[in-house]
Amino acid sequence: MNNPQVIDVLVVGAGPSGSALAIDLVRRGLDVRIVDRSPHAFDGSRAKGVQPRSLEVLEDLGALNAVLAGGGLYPKLGLHAGPFAVPWKMFPHKEWTPDVPYPNTWLIPQFRTDRALHARLGELGRGIEFGRELTELTQDQDSVTAKVAGADGVEEIVARYVVGADGGSSVVRKQLDIGFAGTTDESDRVLIVDASVSGLSRDRWHMWPGLGGKLIGACPLPGSDMFQWMIRLTPDEEPPQEIGAIVDRIHSHTRNRHIQLHDIHWKSVFRPNIRLAESYGRGRVFLAGDAAHVHTPAGAQGLNTGIQDGYNLGWKLGQVLAGADPALLHTYEAERQPIAAGVLGLSTEKWGGIAKLDPSSMKRGKDEQQLALTYYGGPLAPADGDSTGTLRVGDRAPDSELFGADGAGTRLFDLFRGPDFAAIAYGPGAARDLERLAWPSAGAQLKRVTIGAAADGSPVFSDPANTLQRAYGLTGDTLLLIRPDGYIGHIATRDFLTTTQTAVRAMTP
Repeated sequence: MNNPQVIDVLVVGAGPSGSALAIDLVRRGLDVRIVDRSPHAFDGSRAKGVQPRSLEVLEDLGALNAVLAGGGLYPKLGLHAGPFAVPWKMFPHKEWTPDVPYPNTWLIPQFRTDRALHARLGELGRGIEFGRELTELTQDQDSVTAKVAGADGVEEIVARYVVGADGGSSVVRKQLDIGFAGTTDESDRVLIVDASVSGLSRDRWHMWPGLGGKLIGACPLPGSDMFQWMIRLTPDEEPPQEIGAIVDRIHSHTRNRHIQLHDIHWKSVFRPNIRLAESYGRGRVFLAGDAAHVHTPAGAQGLNTGIQDGYNLGWKLGQVLAGADPALLHTYEAERQPIAAGVLGLSTEKWGGIAKLDPSSMKRGKDEQQLALTYYGGPLAPADGDSTGTLRVGDRAPDSELFGADGAGTRLFDLFRGPDFAAIAYGPGAARDLERLAWPSAGAQLKRVTIGAAADGSPVFSDPANTLQRAYGLTGDTLLLIRPDGYIGHIATRDFLTTTQTAVRAMTP
């Protein structure tokens, strides 16, 4: 054993949820370690869809360029019926708009998403400690002690907070003795195979439906010769292991003997767990991602919900470590658990529809894209607050196109970028009170964005095409406070200074 120094946060699990959280914490200047029991980064394609809201999060965290470079747009479905293949548009292609910069779900194998996040963490001076497994957790009023086993023995890590992002079989959740309510259908299994393939066009996500829920799908993975195969097994079927047996299984279902698999890069048997943690933490320990909720694969929701868990929790940990009321951390579960419950319902409905060959279950729309998720009515977004023509407190803050005093164009998201809060003053009255708004020196700082003219009459940012006015539904003087995770923390259409200052106190030291 060692005589450890106390760090700020220990993150257990280096998948997308834990890695996104670690990035957010490190950029806040916190002392963070991230450990993972696997010997190396994940190698499979498993969760391959990154939703528009998650793309915005990844942009803010500095990992978006690598994710965009490692993926592409989803192709149309090719629904095979005998010798015919019917094209089916699963994802309606949308054009960029000023308020939604990334309107389309991005197809990228999970191993590339993981590596993009790990590379960004490396740029910030932190590495993943692979091959290190949590074995025990104890906590008191001030800290958490974690015993972590690795090749060099057992180390005690003492942290002010611990976050378990260690997957559906989470050791952290089990150490906390938190229930994981839901079901696992052992008879409903899917063999997932990443393989190099010939004899199959790469311009379609191929699906061969069958009676009784039988299904084989093959989705081309961008930037490679690989497909992700999803082979739904019958209840008593032994999953084929060798490449020849897998090819035989594909041939018997598809009746297409031109398809050949040349190399298997990764494979796994998936069981659709549908589970939600009864609590998102206990004391100084929290759960995120699959440790808190597991979903069916339908709709590409699990990875995205996990990344956004970390994005919600990161700024709150940073604020409390800087001196904010610890009650702020109670809002993590209050905001994120209902989101996960809704996502579980959505993905379960889609999965059941696929089994019944319901075409509508293959459609993807705004519910899956997670742009409309809101914390309205939660502890930081009371339902009795002000609203605009389009937005309420707790809604996602849209992007827009603005121009600076020098005439140069900029995106509102570029002004928001980073670990801080932002405030938008629209109109002279709001601008005057924004200049007077007091902000604490500790914790996340405040970026002030004035539209029109500052209180002294000097121009700041302009909205000549009214992209901000339309997206934010502004009809008169308005002051908006934007949280570090890009959601609206307060709207004031009158009494700007007093009401905003009250909202600020709940979220700052």
